Amino acid sequence: MSAGSTSEKSAVEDLYKAFGVLADAKDKAGEHEAEFRSFLAATKGSAGEKRLASQFICRFFKFFPKAQDDAIHALFELCEDPDASIRKQAIKDIPALCRGCPDKVSRFADALSMLLGVDDAQEVSSIQAALYNLFSINMKGAMEGIFTRLLQTGEDEDGSDEVMGLIRERLLKFLVSKVKQYGDMDKDVEDYIMQQSKKLLEDVTKDEFIAVMELLRSLKTMTTVQSRQQLVEMVVDQAALDEPFEVNWPVPVSKTFRAMEGIFTRLLQTGEDEDGSDEVMGLIRERLLKFLVSKVKQYGDMDKDVEDYIMQQSKKLLEDVTKDEFIAVMELLRSLKTMTTVQSRQQLVEMVVDQAALDEPFEASDPDCVDRLLHCIKSATPMFSKNVHSKQFVAYMCDHVLPVLKDVVSPDEETNIQLEVLKTFAEISEFAGDLDKLNTRVDIIFSALLEHMPLPPSEGSVEAASTEDPKLNFSQVECLMFAFHQIGRKLPEFLVDDKNAERLKDFRVRLQYMALSSQICTKRLKEALQGKSGELLRTDENKKRVVALKLFTNITVLVKDLMHNPPAYKVAVTLSWKPTREPKVTESGENTVTSPTGAKRSITPITYDNSDGKKGNNPKQARTLYQPPSGKFSDKAGSYTNFNSNGNNSYGGYNNRGYRGNWRGRGGFRGRGRRGARGGGLDTGFYQNKLS
Repeated sequence: MSAGSTSEKSAVEDLYKAFGVLADAKDKAGEHEAEFRSFLAATKGSAGEKRLASQFICRFFKFFPKAQDDAIHALFELCEDPDASIRKQAIKDIPALCRGCPDKVSRFADALSMLLGVDDAQEVSSIQAALYNLFSINMKGAMEGIFTRLLQTGEDEDGSDEVMGLIRERLLKFLVSKVKQYGDMDKDVEDYIMQQSKKLLEDVTKDEFIAVMELLRSLKTMTTVQSRQQLVEMVVDQAALDEPFEVNWPVPVSKTFRAMEGIFTRLLQTGEDEDGSDEVMGLIRERLLKFLVSKVKQYGDMDKDVEDYIMQQSKKLLEDVTKDEFIAVMELLRSLKTMTTVQSRQQLVEMVVDQAALDEPFEASDPDCVDRLLHCIKSATPMFSKNVHSKQFVAYMCDHVLPVLKDVVSPDEETNIQLEVLKTFAEISEFAGDLDKLNTRVDIIFSALLEHMPLPPSEGSVEAASTEDPKLNFSQVECLMFAFHQIGRKLPEFLVDDKNAERLKDFRVRLQYMALSSQICTKRLKEALQGKSGELLRTDENKKRVVALKLFTNITVLVKDLMHNPPAYKVAVTLSWKPTREPKVTESGENTVTSPTGAKRSITPITYDNSDGKKGNNPKQARTLYQPPSGKFSDKAGSYTNFNSNGNNSYGGYNNRGYRGNWRGRGGFRGRGRRGARGGGLDTGFYQNKLS
């Protein structure tokens, strides 16, 4: 054993002996100050001595008022020790000290608050846990310590204002969460928060202002008119209503160009940074894109040449981006005023088409390929209209995706990826424009639809089949029937030509069975929702029922249109997962459908005569068809959130987990293309890092 280890062992033994003396003395421990000061001296020793010293100091602190200042300084030094394990031990021990001396909570809350600038997530959690314990010991004292740190407007000891900003951000989030958690606090505590928040608002960033407002709105006192008026006055003061309102971009166009050039020069820097770290470059690109998006949205009305420059540089940028960067660039471009013109929207769609690499084969077994295609379509969807068509995406999905739909791989077990693909296809089918190879592509959609529309059970097996699961995929039927209704109208002879008579006859049998099944489910859902309103309709179960009711209503209305002789393509419906609009038809007086949860609606029963589709009294129509159970609206379908200008892109339950930018094709989606190796890219976590 070395001399050093022997000395450390001896020092640790001495600490335990001193601990024994104080523990045995109990309430008379204060008579043994020498032993207590040996703990203070041990804070300069080895790692083992420091950890023991922290525990022993906090346990016996209350017995030695004359040594308390020295003890506090010793603990502060341990909290800033280079060894993380020692820092965590000291932070963990502080609440034990404060339980014996609640008057020290303010001082330690201030010190712990200052430590929140560290990078280690575990250490941040331990600091927040210690602060939480201080709240339970002396809430107002903890508030005083935290606000002392929040009101520290100067730079920190290292001269870094960025660290101070991070500390303030974390402290405000912590305060908001605790105030919401405790809820019912004493009036003097709430008054103190209000008083200190006023001081804090004298010098805050935008995010800090939002956090302070959230903190104040969480107070119980905000139930009074006086307090709410006081809060409004604070906001009025912050808004600086006595200053002129600046409408235009705050700098001349020449300066705007110089700023843009500098930003895009950095964004287009595709090589590694000076330290050889591609991760750092990814973080820089992410923050610059976030900054650009926020500023373009903020100023809105920019000169045309500035917007043209952004469009031009964004095209270059899209040659090599990660998935998250692609989404950010799309959000940036959709924010431009020029996107109100058809020409600009068409240009943006072409950029997305290029990024989607539609000239490459579709790999159904590759979740990255599926991910790329769906994200690209969702990015372009807001641009589609009667003048800006989706035909390239519709054609690609007809030719390459629908035929292999069963083989499409989901990124996780909870996602019904086939349904999400069909939802995406249905959304873009409305604006397909003039498709070529129309007969072939309509046939592909029709065949996919028939796969989900079985023939009714034969008469001999109706009773037996009534106890079985029919496996009617209503959600898939809605998507494919909607798409067929949209695109099939461009080729009406597909069903009505004499050579297609058998096809139409078979289709009508399936339509009738689907409609009757849908009507049965609609009836059951209405019975389940009858008498429910307000909060009862907001439960998860009833929300699903309302969406399912829209789905069955859509199917019934579409079937009725297609059951016409010849089939009609007049009715307009809103897909069940999208915001509701009242379905209507081009000819007045037909197929008017109100909200499924609203007033009574009348749907003519759908019947079919086996002879030629004309109405008749065939006795076979009276037979009892199989009644599918309700609840077939798939839980795995997820909830739909439209891809909008806020940059949110969610399709069903399909999320952005586990992908590292492996998006292929022209433009490489940085991560598969830069060095040629698949999976080598970086998903930097769009919008997760605060722009300093």
